[in-house]
Amino acid sequence: MEIEILKKSDINDTMRLQITELYKQLNDSIKQCPLHQILQEDNHIIFAACRIEDQIVGIALLATYKVISGRRGMVEDVVVDTEHRGKGIGRKLMEKLLEEARHRNLDSVLLFSGHHREAAISLYKSLGFTLRDSGVYNLKLS
Repeated sequence: MEIEILKKSDINDTMRLQITELYKQLNDSIKQCPLHQILQEDNHIIFAACRIEDQIVGIALLATYKVISGRRGMVEDVVVDTEHRGKGIGRKLMEKLLEEARHRNLDSVLLFSGHHREAAISLYKSLGFTLRDSGVYNLKLS
């Protein structure tokens, strides 16, 4: 098992297909953005992947940005292949993202998780994440 940070130049057609299929396990109703757009340097995305042999079995992304109150990161799109869940891959992906966040001197890392995702919430709490007393509002623009 290898956890790595992927860059645009690392992605080949086989990996692109594996990532596309893996993401469908998280949410198959969302239209995916092309990986070459996600991994553009000006998009400020840290893309962690878990590879077992030649198969990508987990991904987690961290979007980084600056606001008046500091440097932030937002965890997005964490998914581990159903056949590989329960083996610590999600933890290793998150630890890699948090290591990158510290290396980039971020002040805090945020994430959203559905209340029904009990295993994910347990993982996030064990990593030190706490539930904020604030609401999440969403406006779909397209």
